Amino acid sequence: MEITAKTASQLRLTGEEFELIKQKLGRTPNFTELCAFSSMWSEHCSYKNSIKWLKTLPRDGGRMLVAAGEENAGLMDMGNGFGVVFKIESHNHPSAIEPFQGAATGVGGIHRDIFTMGARPIASLNSLRFGNLADTKTQRLLKGVVKGIGHYGNCFGVPTVGGEVYFEDCYHTNPLVNAMSVGIMKADKMISATAKGTGNPVFIVGSATGKDGIGGASFASADITAESTEELPAVQVGDPFQEKKLLEACLEVIETGAVVGMQDMGAAGIICSTAEMSAKGEVGMRIDLDKVPTRQENMKPFELLLSESQERMLIVVEKGKEDSVLKVFDKWDLPCKQIGEVTDDKLLKFYVNGNLEAEIPAYELVLGGGAPQYTREYREPAYFEKIKNWNVKDVKDPGEKELLKIAEQLISLPSIANKKWVYTQYDSMVGAANVSTNNPSDASIILAKGTGKALAITVDCNSKYVFADPYKGGMIAVAEAARNIVCSGGEPIGVTNCLNFGNPYDPEVYYQFVKGVTGMGDACKKFNTPVTGGNVSFYNQNPEGPVYPTPTIGMVGIIDDPADAMTMYFTNEGDIILLVGKQQNDIASSEYLHKLKKTEYSPAPYFNLDEEYATQQFISSIIKNKLINSAHDISEGGLMITLLESSFFKGLSFAVTKQDKTIRNDAYWFGEAQGRVVISCSKENAQGIKQKASVAGIEVTEIGKVYSGNILINDIDFGPVEVWKKKYDTALENIIKN
Repeated sequence: MEITAKTASQLRLTGEEFELIKQKLGRTPNFTELCAFSSMWSEHCSYKNSIKWLKTLPRDGGRMLVAAGEENAGLMDMGNGFGVVFKIESHNHPSAIEPFQGAATGVGGIHRDIFTMGARPIASLNSLRFGNLADTKTQRLLKGVVKGIGHYGNCFGVPTVGGEVYFEDCYHTNPLVNAMSVGIMKADKMISATAKGTGNPVFIVGSATGKDGIGGASFASADITAESTEELPAVQVGDPFQEKKLLEACLEVIETGAVVGMQDMGAAGIICSTAEMSAKGEVGMRIDLDKVPTRQENMKPFELLLSESQERMLIVVEKGKEDSVLKVFDKWDLPCKQIGEVTDDKLLKFYVNGNLEAEIPAYELVLGGGAPQYTREYREPAYFEKIKNWNVKDVKDPGEKELLKIAEQLISLPSIANKKWVYTQYDSMVGAANVSTNNPSDASIILAKGTGKALAITVDCNSKYVFADPYKGGMIAVAEAARNIVCSGGEPIGVTNCLNFGNPYDPEVYYQFVKGVTGMGDACKKFNTPVTGGNVSFYNQNPEGPVYPTPTIGMVGIIDDPADAMTMYFTNEGDIILLVGKQQNDIASSEYLHKLKKTEYSPAPYFNLDEEYATQQFISSIIKNKLINSAHDISEGGLMITLLESSFFKGLSFAVTKQDKTIRNDAYWFGEAQGRVVISCSKENAQGIKQKASVAGIEVTEIGKVYSGNILINDIDFGPVEVWKKKYDTALENIIKN
C-alpha cells in the first residue's frame, strides 16, 4: 500500500512528524514501520508534549539509587542493604471503555514494572476519580473498576493497602484510574531494562500474543469520544494467575545469573521493549516475529509489534546460559521462546519467515532519542477571572445552631465518607504485612519483612485545589502526601507521580500542566523527595471540556522502627486535643463551599510552603520523642471531619470549643487551610509540647479533650459517636444501587 501523510494522520501522527520520520529513515516508511513510530511517538510512550517540563523536577539526590526514568520504576535506599521500588501509572482510557479489564490490567502492568527490576511487590494503592455518584453511568464505572482492581490484586496476591476516591462532575465521561505498586529487594540485585552483548539471545516469556491491546499507547493519547467504544480491541485482557507465575519465575531466573536485561511488555508491546532496551544499551536486535508464540493465527507484523497482550516479558540472556533460563520457566509452566538476538548495528530488524518487514534505528523511536519534543503554547485560563471575583462576604457565615446540619451533610458526601464499600472488595491483608487495616494511620504502613523496617505509603491529590491554582495546588499535593507520612511516623523519601490533564494542545490546559509541575517540583525540593519517575496522561476530556488537572502524588516514607508508627485515632479518655498549625479565616475551595454552597470558582486554600515544612518537622520530632498518642492531618471537610474521623476507630468522643472568635464559624470548623494537624496527648505532655512549639515558632492551640460521652462542640450536644460513624460508614452504599 502507498504510505502518505493521510496514512500517518490515521495513525495519529502529524504531517510534520511524517516528514521527520522520512528524514530519519532516508526513505518513506512502510506500514509496519509507520505503526511502530505511531506507538513509540505517542504521548503515552514519548512524553513529547511534557518532557521539557518533567526535566525541571528534582530527579536525583536523597536516597536515589537509579536515575529518574532510567528504569521501569524508581529505586531508593531503605538502609540495611535493601531498596524500595515504586511507581504509579494511569489506565484511564481503557477503564472508561471497559472498566473491569481496564482497571485490572492497570494493576497488572504496574506490578510488572516492579518485579521486572528484581523486586517483590508487597503493596498496591490506587487513586480513582469518577463523576456524580448518583448517576447510573458513574455507578457502572465505579463497580467495574473496583471489581477489576480487586480481582487482579486479590488473585495476584498483593494487598491493596490504601488509596483515594473522589467524585466530581468533570470526570463523568473520563474517569481516572491510577495504580501504584511498591516492592522491596536487595539493593545490589537490580536487573536493568538494558540490552547488551552482541549475539546474546532475546527471549519472549509469558502469555502468548493476541490482538488485544493493539494500538493501546496511541489510544491512550487521544480524547475519549462517543466512537471510542469501537476501539475496544485497544483494551487489554489480563490473567492474574499467569502474572503470579511470571512473578515467581522472573525472581527465580534472576538468581541464575543468566539475565542480562529484562523489561515488561506494557504500552506498545514488542516494539517498545525492543526499542527501549536496545537504545539504552546502544545496540540493535534482530527479531523473528514468526517465532513469537501467538494465540491467534495469521497475525500481521504490525499486530505482533503493537499488541499489548498482558503478562509478557522480554529478556536478554547471556549466550551459553539459555538452558538454565528455560529450565526455570519450564518449571513454572510458562512459555519461553527465543525470538532473536542482540546485534551491534543499533538497528531493530524485524523478520517474518526470513523476509525483512521493518528496519528502524532503535534510537530514533525512543524518549530521549529521536522522538520529537515540543514546547506548547500556554496561557492563563479564562475561568481565573471568576476565581478572582469570588468574595467570601457573599457567603453567609452559619450560626452555631447550623453547624450540626452542615456536619451531617459533609460526613455523607461521597468524596469524604468512608470508602468501605470500595476497599472491602480488596484483599488488604494477604501477605500479613499491612498493619494499617486494623490500626489506621494517615498513610498506609507496611512491614518490609526481612529489613527490620516499615514503609509508610500514600497517594494524594486534591484536584479542586489544582483547578483553582495549578501552582499552589501542585505544591499542596506533595505537601499533603508528606504530611500523611509524617503523621504516621515516617520520613518521606521520594515521589512518583501520575500527571492527569486534558488536551495539551489547549493552551489553557497546558498552563495547568506547566504550573502544576512547577509547583510540584518546588515542593519536592523543599521536602527532599526527588521524583523517581511516573506517568503523564493527557487527553482526559469530556465533551464539555477537560477534567480537573490531577497531578496525583505517590509518596514513600521510611519508618526505621515499626514500633514508632503513629496512629490517627484518639486512644485514651482524658487526653488533651491540640491543633498544630495556624487556624485561618478561609473557606476557599473547601468541600463545604464547593458541594454545600454550590460554588465552583474560588481560590485554593491557604498554603505556605515554609510553614508547612516547619510544622511537619515539629510533628516528626514529637512523634519520635513519643510525646503524643495520635496525629491526623486536616484535609477535606476541615477540622470537624478530622475530629470525627479521629473518634471512630475506638469510639472515643471529644469535647472541643472554638478558640478564636475572630474567625468565621464555617472557616473554623469546615475550612481546609493547609498545614494543620490534630494531635492528642496526655495532660502531662501537653504543656511540654506547647513549649517546644513556641521555641520552634509553631502555633499550637489546645481545643478540647477526649472523653466517652456524647460529642460536644461549643457545649452543644452533637450526639453519640456511633451515630456519626454509621452515617460515615453507610453514605456510599446508600447511594449506590445494588
